[in-house]
Amino acid sequence: TGGHWVAYEKPNFNGYQYILNQGEYPDYHHWMGFNNCIRSCQMFPPYRGAYRMRIYNRPEMSGHMMEFMDDCPNVYERFRHRDIFSSNVMEGYWLFYEHPNYRGRQYFLRPGEYRACSDWGCHNPMVGSFRRMRSGL
Repeated sequence: TGGHWVAYEKPNFNGYQYILNQGEYPDYHHWMGFNNCIRSCQMFPPYRGAYRMRIYNRPEMSGHMMEFMDDCPNVYERFRHRDIFSSNVMEGYWLFYEHPNYRGRQYFLRPGEYRACSDWGCHNPMVGSFRRMRSGL
């Protein structure tokens, strides 16, 4: 058992994204929602492997690069850039957050190449923190 639901505000996996673990959510504030609207969702099974991701301060996986295998509560302190324009997720599922300390809008990234921030569903490349998507978050 386990796994995660990724719920989306709009149909076809668009709009605000919310990561839901097993449990009860009496209202949208309990899943850090901006509103009570969910129009699509998908489930991802538990992942027990390694985690590895590269982030870049320019589109098309160019510019300054840094590789991570662990959580990062403050991107600017570690990466020295406030914006992440592209990313290459080699292993594991990851969550980007708009603000430091895992706050604000959430963006779910599965393994793959993200050549522009719009590839993970955002219009603004500012990422304040990120962490590995693990059971019990």
